[in-house]
Amino acid sequence: MIPLSIPHLEGNEWKYIKHCLDTGWVSSAGSYVTQFESMVAEFAGAKYGIAASNGTSGLHMALHLLGINRDHHVIIPNITFIASANSAVYTGATPIFIDIDPQSWQMDLDLLEEFLTIKCFINDAGYCVCKETEKEIRAIMPVHVLGNICDMDRFMQIVGEKNIEVVEDASESLGSYYKGKHSGGFGKIGVFSFNGNKIITTGGGGVIVTDDEATAKRAKHLTTQAKVDPETYWHDEIGFNYRLVNVLAAMGVAQMEQLPGFIKKKKYIDQYYREHLKDVGDIQFQKVSSVVDPNCWLTTIRTSHQDKILQELKNASIIARPFWTPMNQLPMFTESIYHTHHDHSRVIHQECLSIPSSVSLTDDQLDQVTQTISSVFQKVN
Repeated sequence: MIPLSIPHLEGNEWKYIKHCLDTGWVSSAGSYVTQFESMVAEFAGAKYGIAASNGTSGLHMALHLLGINRDHHVIIPNITFIASANSAVYTGATPIFIDIDPQSWQMDLDLLEEFLTIKCFINDAGYCVCKETEKEIRAIMPVHVLGNICDMDRFMQIVGEKNIEVVEDASESLGSYYKGKHSGGFGKIGVFSFNGNKIITTGGGGVIVTDDEATAKRAKHLTTQAKVDPETYWHDEIGFNYRLVNVLAAMGVAQMEQLPGFIKKKKYIDQYYREHLKDVGDIQFQKVSSVVDPNCWLTTIRTSHQDKILQELKNASIIARPFWTPMNQLPMFTESIYHTHHDHSRVIHQECLSIPSSVSLTDDQLDQVTQTISSVFQKVN
């Protein structure tokens, strides 16, 4: 079997985890948590990093820190993993979905600007308000899908003019840059995920990054149950059990040590697929701007023969996956506001297919994947 995207554990993972076990520091306290936070923050060019139990809890915490509640909207791209939308709902807020650009698969900035201009107004308090619901749009969550990044200069100008806070869902983009600036650092808060399929993993975990000291301190406080005094168990507000445990952070430290090599291999894999599938059938790849340096986390192709290719790969014991179901098609969000003209999200979902991108892939395996995909078009033609 050739898997889709699995962890590569060839560094100091065993050594550091054993150290946790030998010393007994396996829970939410321990030196590896602090070290991992610092490594991620430094790599991403942020002043502060706060570990979380997973990316979803990190996104929830980020919105909570901004005071997002039931009286607010959060704007989210219609193509994303469900965690983006769920984290908004956890705060009581109502998501608004924006269709994606059919080439880059990121939030369509023309549609975003149109929605904020035509369907919203600025109230006396200086906040952007949705005309339909009369709720303030207090936050927006750009999602760097597959490690790609949209035109962040234009994005920040659009939302800055409307006084909307930015929480970057950078879950997939550790190692991605826009004009030399790392993802996660454009808004007040960014969040990375370290699930088992990400470019590095802690099994399950996340890190919140920010340049704001007060935000960082409150994030650390709230993710540890808002505990003021560990001896008397004095808590000064409602907190959350969102901290990453030391034994998993130890894995993260070992993974961070290998990250530059992982990024290099991911780029090699992406380039291999682009070269060997360039003129095969109607296959297209995600468009990446010349000012974006992506981490190439998970190579994904677009083709009208998605179903046939998926079945052929499955027959060859090669794992592939369609894109996430668009948010507006899920039963929880069918009544949500979705701004679109052509519903590109629906088509992208029907035609996109993520293919094996593990760091451990060999050239022989890459050749097997491309040959299997090519064989479908030979049969079709």
